[in-house]
Amino acid sequence: MTSLHILLLIGGYFALLLLISYFTGKNDSNEDFFKAGKQSPWYLVAFGMVGASLSGVTFISVPGWVDSSQFSYLQVVFGYLVGYLVTAYVLLPIYYKQNVTSIYQFLDDRFGFVSYKVGAVSFFVSRVLGAAFRLFLVAIVLQQFVFDAWNVPYEITVVLSILLIWIYTFKGGIKTIVWTDTLQTLFMLVSVGLSIYFILNNLEWTFSDFLASDELSGFSKTIFTDDLFAKNHLLKSFLGGMFVTICMTGLDQDMMQKNLTCRNLKDAQKNMVSFSVVLVAVTFVFMLLGALLFIYAEKYQIAIPLMDGQPKTDLLFPEIALNSGLGMTVAITFMLGLIAAAYSSADSALTSLTTSFCVDFLNTEKKSEKEAKSIRQRTHIGMSVLLILVVISFKYILDRNVIDGLLTVASYTYGPLLGLFSFGIFTKHQVKDKYVWIVALASLTIIVILGKLPAETLGGYEVGYELLPLNGLLTFIGLWLIRRK
Repeated sequence: MTSLHILLLIGGYFALLLLISYFTGKNDSNEDFFKAGKQSPWYLVAFGMVGASLSGVTFISVPGWVDSSQFSYLQVVFGYLVGYLVTAYVLLPIYYKQNVTSIYQFLDDRFGFVSYKVGAVSFFVSRVLGAAFRLFLVAIVLQQFVFDAWNVPYEITVVLSILLIWIYTFKGGIKTIVWTDTLQTLFMLVSVGLSIYFILNNLEWTFSDFLASDELSGFSKTIFTDDLFAKNHLLKSFLGGMFVTICMTGLDQDMMQKNLTCRNLKDAQKNMVSFSVVLVAVTFVFMLLGALLFIYAEKYQIAIPLMDGQPKTDLLFPEIALNSGLGMTVAITFMLGLIAAAYSSADSALTSLTTSFCVDFLNTEKKSEKEAKSIRQRTHIGMSVLLILVVISFKYILDRNVIDGLLTVASYTYGPLLGLFSFGIFTKHQVKDKYVWIVALASLTIIVILGKLPAETLGGYEVGYELLPLNGLLTFIGLWLIRRK
């Protein structure tokens, strides 16, 4: 598959998204941009959220991680499932009862102005970094397999990627996202299914042959309970996954904004539960794909692609799909799946960042419709520029597998949100609001220090994703200390 073929495919794909945007963005009101008029069918939202949750990180980075971590990521995914149930039956009822546009308005009502802003800033930093991780992944793939051949700089690749997102989300916002996410999820799942089918066919295996093979057994260890000090221990992974989901879904404006477009709470809960079960099954399929990729690479002696002179397992899936002779069908479906996976999360991230900044920092709900619309449009441009700058910087500072990096960053940035919401929901205390930012900053500082400590300092204990609940606990304790008597 040549670079020209890939560009034509991307062009056709975005033409389809622009067509959807044209029909869903006719109203161009802030109400539709932020809430889609609260008329989204729950099953449509649920299916679209699968793609948004998986994103390009799961599509490429999870299969690429199997070689070093085996199936240990499933321990985190089991925790995700519990986290989604907590989100559905603890957090969603609160948001629907208060009829919020931004979920951080809950903190304003519960504690006060400073707590509200601390929550909004925590989300803002978290979502900028999370979206940048996802966009970075698709940008390096496009750079490696398309634009390097034309000597196009990486920076231009990033600008073009985000410009395309801005164009089709500029008017319709979340109303457009609900529909484009559905299409993107479909493309992604079809891509993975066809990739597995054609690789198995090339290996002359049936799916049952693959599941029973000795080769798969070398990758498929899932439960790790031997060493509590290890980063991948079951308890640490499960709890980390549960709290990552509560924070990155239930306390995240991006994911909750889609749920809040459902007609009522019952529909939103049906969406969340059905989506969570499907997501666990789909993630398991991605793990199987990862094992299959490494088995295939070893049999046909396909080397791990290099980026800046270093092996990059995140690039193995695109290398096999595009350059190993599996045929045009695999190449086309892979590129469609990659683009869909990357942009299904990035477009909603851009929309939610715009929403949060407008509502939480610029108070557009208190302004006239005309003024609020103008502010929203300018903010949408500003958020696009910010993402461009962060994604470009990642190329020079990121030194780990992207999914691992994403979960680690979540441990730092979502902790204050976890502590604030937990204290607000499970206690009746008020706090000295003006000191909340000090509590959040102190908790974050302690967690960053702990995360940087070498295992030898802690007697061989490897700090993992349990940093997130610990971060939330420290914030909770800090809020208890500044509670009003």
